[in-house]
Amino acid sequence: MTEHASDIFDPAHYKKVRLPLEEAETLPPWAYTSEAFYRREVETIFTRSWYAVGRIERVPEPGDYFSVDVTGIPIIIVRGVDGTLRALSNSCRHRGAKMLEGSGNTRSFRCRYHSWTYDTAGCLRGAGGMEKVKGFELADYGLPEIRLETWGGFVFVNFNREAVGLREWLGDLDERVASYGLADLRCTRTIERIVACNWKVYMENAMEEYHLPTIHRATISKLKMKHREEGGKGQYCVIVEEHEGTRAVLPGETGFPFIPTLTGAAAKGTHYVQIYPNLNFAATKDCVFFLEIHPLGVDRTRLTLTSMFPQSTIARSDFAEVVERYYRRLDKSAPEDFVIAEVQQRGLSSPLARAGRLSLQEPLVHHIANWVLDRVIGPAPHAVRAVA
Repeated sequence: MTEHASDIFDPAHYKKVRLPLEEAETLPPWAYTSEAFYRREVETIFTRSWYAVGRIERVPEPGDYFSVDVTGIPIIIVRGVDGTLRALSNSCRHRGAKMLEGSGNTRSFRCRYHSWTYDTAGCLRGAGGMEKVKGFELADYGLPEIRLETWGGFVFVNFNREAVGLREWLGDLDERVASYGLADLRCTRTIERIVACNWKVYMENAMEEYHLPTIHRATISKLKMKHREEGGKGQYCVIVEEHEGTRAVLPGETGFPFIPTLTGAAAKGTHYVQIYPNLNFAATKDCVFFLEIHPLGVDRTRLTLTSMFPQSTIARSDFAEVVERYYRRLDKSAPEDFVIAEVQQRGLSSPLARAGRLSLQEPLVHHIANWVLDRVIGPAPHAVRAVA
């Protein structure tokens, strides 16, 4: 079908995506290449969902802050001098200039354009040159505050004041992964990459194992395991693997002792979790690595991949030596995914590209597609909404 902004939102185009997995088709190519479709995703998903922006340990002390853009909306995550963690607009109330980049520690924010100054609670404290402006009051021009909640040491924001709370968004996820002690883990390395693909291309790749024998045949495909894929009782989906050893090093290599608090399925293998819309993490027996998926446009995505370990592991005398095995695993396998994501995006952009059929090894690709359609197009009738 030729893309027309007026008709790509017709539910009729997605009937085959809504079928049960064994009959279903993929999303049509325009869902990954259309500017109109992407803008609708921004409106119905990214500004109305709990969006992950990093770890709470980035702002441990009063005055600590970092800046982040959420689909083009610049915000500041800051630990106020009063100790409260806040998310504030990173746009000056004078003429809108973006005020901060990066991270640091401060007692106030000063706009680089005209030096309007705000405290760490977002209140305007100084606006030189405005003294004679009729009716101007500092109290009327503070920085808007965005909803912020934390879970497992992760920081989430939500621009929708009417949205459910984060705990309700996550459903039963907490009880499934509680024994990893996510909040107590500490980050040891982050790598960042901008990939020329739609955000869903990368998310789908992260949540299916059909590609492992091809894309990762020389690296992690040799790891032996059995697995199952599930939709969650919350806004997430998960792959649960059962295997010996850790999944976080290359075959044949050994790693750190296992996390001692693990119970149930967590003690038997790995959970690969996609929290909609943009946080993916792999929690295995000895560590966790997580991926933040930040859309920059319809065909550009910023990925940040972070490794986390228990504090007792980091304190080991051999940590610096052994952790290189974990980084080596990621440094070999992650670029394989970066490359194929860009290859797929180029193919999807062809005028000859068409929807395809899903393998039975791709149930969560089906889950993701229907989760997106429920928001961009509207909920499907129950009879055809067969997502795993």
